[in-house]
Amino acid sequence: QVQLVESGGGLVQSGGSLKLSCAASGAIYALDVMGWYRQAPGKQREFIASITTGGATNNADSVKGRVTISRDNAKGTVYLQMNSLKTEETATYYCNAARLTVRNRYDYWGQGTQVTVSS
Repeated sequence: QVQLVESGGGLVQSGGSLKLSCAASGAIYALDVMGWYRQAPGKQREFIASITTGGATNNADSVKGRVTISRDNAKGTVYLQMNSLKTEETATYYCNAARLTVRNRYDYWGQGTQVTVSS
């Protein structure tokens, strides 16, 4: 089993920056991909960025050039540095970790951390 705990959320002004952290515990050796999603009220959860154990990253088009995802495999921690934040990016941000097999993907989720971007 894997547990994920996010931190770093809060209130930031439009154009500002924030760095989120997610610490995994448990079977962290089995986590192939870690990443971040967000969900605003009344909207679907959307993908932001992910990073593999080998360091390959994938960012959503909406955040390219403004976010950096990084990972410390030894600590089982993933970070999300967000710059030039916009008010519409106010949402609950969720950490995700996944274990991949040939046939399946097993997802784990954190409880979420609130990010509020004010104008």
